[in-house]
Amino acid sequence: MRRHNLHRILVFTVFVLWGHAYLTDISLAQAPGIRQPVDTVGFATFSWQMDSIMTRIGREQGKLFQKTLADAHIADNYTWKTVICPHDDYTYVGYLYPAVLKNLKAKTIILFGVAHKAKQLNLENQIIFDSYSSWKEPKGNVPVSTLREKIIKELPPETYQVNDSMQSIEHSIEALVPFIQYYHPDVEIVPILVPYMNYDRANEIAHALAAAIQKVTQKRNWTWGEDYAIAISSDAVHYGDQDWGGSNYAFFGADTSGYIAAVQHEWEIINTISGKITPEHVRKFTTLTVDEKDYKKYTWTWCGRYSIPVGLLTSYYLAYLLRQDELTGIPVGYATSIDHKQIKVDDIRMGVTAPANIRHWVGYAAIGYK
Repeated sequence: MRRHNLHRILVFTVFVLWGHAYLTDISLAQAPGIRQPVDTVGFATFSWQMDSIMTRIGREQGKLFQKTLADAHIADNYTWKTVICPHDDYTYVGYLYPAVLKNLKAKTIILFGVAHKAKQLNLENQIIFDSYSSWKEPKGNVPVSTLREKIIKELPPETYQVNDSMQSIEHSIEALVPFIQYYHPDVEIVPILVPYMNYDRANEIAHALAAAIQKVTQKRNWTWGEDYAIAISSDAVHYGDQDWGGSNYAFFGADTSGYIAAVQHEWEIINTISGKITPEHVRKFTTLTVDEKDYKKYTWTWCGRYSIPVGLLTSYYLAYLLRQDELTGIPVGYATSIDHKQIKVDDIRMGVTAPANIRHWVGYAAIGYK
């Protein structure tokens, strides 16, 4: 009888302790200072999901991954200072995520993301910071670097705002962080969103931001590429005449010939932000993607039409301030949501957030800069 009671007490005690630990973990994950995931369908939110994604990329797309790096002549010892990376569903983008992010080797990453819903919050002409202390990620919370506050203090007040409401509903940065964390478990981030702005405003903000980054990192004796780096989030074209909220983005037609013409135009745009990067290259990219008469309208539906100019111009001026050579952009790879086999994810509690077919597809450009 005593042994039975003792057993019951031990089981109850273990249950209480386990429950306390579980609830503590849940409460920490949902604490006010921790930014929660937005897209729990297209992206991995659990450690085991991320492990499965990486295993499946290696197993199902390993040859494509290796061929992509070989064709682009990307060596393992490359260290990117800046990258452009897609942010669509993991099942669609697949191998391009690790292809460009694995050579991002710095501990602190300054991330430039798209502000897809900026219109809802009337945001424009300022970059957007958040005030979160960390982000909930598959393999544990990722801290926001104290570099953020240091940078903000150096910026003119009219160039930025802190807006957790915008950051809490935006998925473009959160797509990249799990892959970066996979390679670098101790990573820290500085998230920045870029809403509507024209080229001149992007150039003005980039000047100030580059000066701020240079000043605060120099005080820490940090080296660009080794201690900190820049990652720009952007999908390429959103193409087709179906399921785009009533819009028709089939600029060359929604058939095979239209697809081929669209991909050719994609490479024309990619080439403007490859090779030696100067402000004129970035301006050319802007003219190809943003309406010159109304900077809130597309001429070609790249969602990163603002994040790329601000991120690349910041990188250009940072190189100038550091007295380094101009950045050289190397296209790591290009794919679309319909040109390769998708990674199977429906058995690991993931899925897709949009269809993928000849009448509705997305392009993905991955570019590294050194």
